[in-house]
Amino acid sequence: MKYLGLAYFTPEKFAALAPDDVKALVSQCPPLDEKMRATGKVLVSASLGDLERWRTLRPRGGKTHVSDGPYTESKEVAGGLFIIEADTPEEALRIASMHPAATLGEEGGWAVELIPMDFYLAR
Repeated sequence: MKYLGLAYFTPEKFAALAPDDVKALVSQCPPLDEKMRATGKVLVSASLGDLERWRTLRPRGGKTHVSDGPYTESKEVAGGLFIIEADTPEEALRIASMHPAATLGEEGGWAVELIPMDFYLAR
């Protein structure tokens, strides 16, 4: 089974951190990311781009409406994603718990959501 991991943060909380605190926090991420990838179960891992460049597409009046930004009904915003291929839900949770957003960044509103998914490759 494949699982999508979405790493969230709260932009307002993260922006309130001192630059040195952000640098210290972010510097802890690469070793945790590497530990997670070293399981051999992570198919994709990526940080998402600058929020200023995000676009949201929604159907409106029979047409696709495009707006700026990640305007979901939440204070948290996805900042990264990863895909795990695991044999059991417990294995997926164990691997996802290694992600920096699951272990660090409480002060920045970090969190991980783990979602089972059907996976199709477009050709």
